[in-house]
Amino acid sequence: MKLERYESLVASDDGLKFTFNSIGPKGRICKWIQFQKMNDSTIYYLSFGNLLSDGNVDHYTKDDNKDRNKILATVAVAIYEFTARNPDKLVFFTGSTDGRTRLYRMALTIYFQALSLDFDIYGVYIMEDDHLIEPFEKGKDYYGFAVKIKIN
Repeated sequence: MKLERYESLVASDDGLKFTFNSIGPKGRICKWIQFQKMNDSTIYYLSFGNLLSDGNVDHYTKDDNKDRNKILATVAVAIYEFTARNPDKLVFFTGSTDGRTRLYRMALTIYFQALSLDFDIYGVYIMEDDHLIEPFEKGKDYYGFAVKIKIN
């Protein structure tokens, strides 16, 4: 996929943390991406937000820096890099708000054809306090999403 993205993406030595700067009308905003092992060691949770000056991460602020698609494309690059290092791992993500989850669903829908060449894409929903996973279906509401790189 050839989308405009930030070239400033920097990975930690272990490939679990990434940073880059969003640049727009609100200035330079440092973004943070982290892949965290979940209870099931084959699943990693992707967390994303603004890296604050005290080292904490803000997952809720809406920056409106006019670069949403460029940010999403940069996060996608981090997922590609993580899964290239960890091809046997599933990456789970959900929005910190319903609106962000909807945004992720829309992005997956728009780029589904291109992404599905490289990834198996799943929708995750909750039923009776359990997380269930199914192949992603366009137009369906999900709690979150998961991707796993295809091994050719």
